[in-house]
Amino acid sequence: MTTNTTIGSNGTTVSQTLLDTMNGTKSASSSSSSTSSTGGTSASDLQNTFLTLLVTQLKNQDPTNPADSSQMTSQLAQINTVTGIGQLNTSLSSLATQLSAGQSTQAAMLIGSNVLAPGSSMTVSSGASSTFGVQLANDVSDLQIVVKDKSGNIVNTLDLGAQGSGVVPVSGWKPVDSKGATLADGSYTITAQGTINGQQATATTLSASQVQSVVQMTGGTPGLKLSNGSTVALSSVASIL
Repeated sequence: MTTNTTIGSNGTTVSQTLLDTMNGTKSASSSSSSTSSTGGTSASDLQNTFLTLLVTQLKNQDPTNPADSSQMTSQLAQINTVTGIGQLNTSLSSLATQLSAGQSTQAAMLIGSNVLAPGSSMTVSSGASSTFGVQLANDVSDLQIVVKDKSGNIVNTLDLGAQGSGVVPVSGWKPVDSKGATLADGSYTITAQGTINGQQATATTLSASQVQSVVQMTGGTPGLKLSNGSTVALSSVASIL
């Protein structure tokens, strides 16, 4: 049964349910029943309820003894904040979806292109080597790339000297061993060694490969399937050749 409460001397009535909701005095059973039947109260509903009670209270208050509406106004401001955060989360989710779609489009444009991506192999064919490189996190005073054959034997060490941070591509290298003999056709392994004032520095080797297709990786981010059989994230591509 719904009861009403009279506010002010002009006889204006306000629903007791409204007052209980605003004052937080509704019984647990009544609150539970209301929640189950309506599916919960949205922030918008609470805002409207607050505003209705606030306006009614201000219209009917005794000028010589005004009601304190500061607490009600504070609660209304809190609801506005929660609503704003919810709207912000929705906007950010929409933006993330759009960015992901844009990245997939960019990734598709790379199909057929050769890229440098994290890898430890290079190939020799007809006396020429494929492009490879190194990615440095910091400037190094000396950078060396060690080339090994399929048996793990070191066939040559390339000393590139001092290099700045970033991508250091190696292209057009004549594939020879330490004695100057041309390397046989096949696949070779590369490792990088960088030093900063005698201390080892982070150096990631890069291999060249052709992009064959775009795939979706864990988390929904786009990835590139390469001709060497590996799959790398779009963000891992160090250079487009």
